[in-house]
Amino acid sequence: MSTRRQSKRSTTRNLWIFAFVAITIGWIGRGLDAISGIPAGVEGAGQLLWIVAPLLTALFLRSFGGDGWKDFGLRPELKQSAGWYLLSLVLFPLSAVLIVFIGVVTGLTTLPDVSPDKAGVFLHLFLIALLPSFVKNIFEEFAWRGYLAPRISSLGVHDLVGHVLVGAVWAAWHIPYYLFFLDRASFAAYNSQGPALFFPMLFAGVIAMSLVYGEIRLLTGSVWPLLLLHTVSNAVGSPLLLHDFIRVVPGSDIVVSPAPGSIVSIVLNCAVGLGLYRFRKGKG
Repeated sequence: MSTRRQSKRSTTRNLWIFAFVAITIGWIGRGLDAISGIPAGVEGAGQLLWIVAPLLTALFLRSFGGDGWKDFGLRPELKQSAGWYLLSLVLFPLSAVLIVFIGVVTGLTTLPDVSPDKAGVFLHLFLIALLPSFVKNIFEEFAWRGYLAPRISSLGVHDLVGHVLVGAVWAAWHIPYYLFFLDRASFAAYNSQGPALFFPMLFAGVIAMSLVYGEIRLLTGSVWPLLLLHTVSNAVGSPLLLHDFIRVVPGSDIVVSPAPGSIVSIVLNCAVGLGLYRFRKGKG
């Protein structure tokens, strides 16, 4: 058996191991919390395990499974990627403003209070969310864009197909979070449609986001711009959705909301992701 063929087999095996851990670890974590008497919606060891296990698995596979470290994306590549860092910093805030604008124009979203005091509260919540979001996303981004995305790409899979595969596993990893680890009041702020509709839309939304994240990863060769993008997205999105800065007409969050599972968010992320793909291919 050729070395190249053996390498592809080991990579495929490792990808199955990573995907299995990523998809099941949240359920295992919730089981541990239940045994410990920790109710759903309360942070515990299970949620911590859910966050850290994918990256720990990736590090193990790179160290001992034959994947190596060449495509880990640890180098910042600041000099040649400064523009992409800037895009990562402003992309979600600009997208959120556009989505809210569309919602207001269509009458599906209202802004109950645009006073300076309210803006100050939002800025405060944004700033205090940055550090925990950054720490959490180190584990998330170096697992998905530091391991899963480049390892799938190493098999010669078409880039867009690879983004979809990464997005599908990434979305499946999120399911226990919404079912068990997120408190019910916050879950209601993200969703008024019920699980039967929320989770398919979540998959579509996360796959659309994966197009954007995956293309920036390929354009820069680094995970750090994605860490910045993800951190800002979480720090802006959570207070925007959870603290009544915007109000979506009941039942309309499936159409227009900054949350990834709304139709407008999905269309916008697909457009951005495919635009980045065409740019990268044209540049190449």
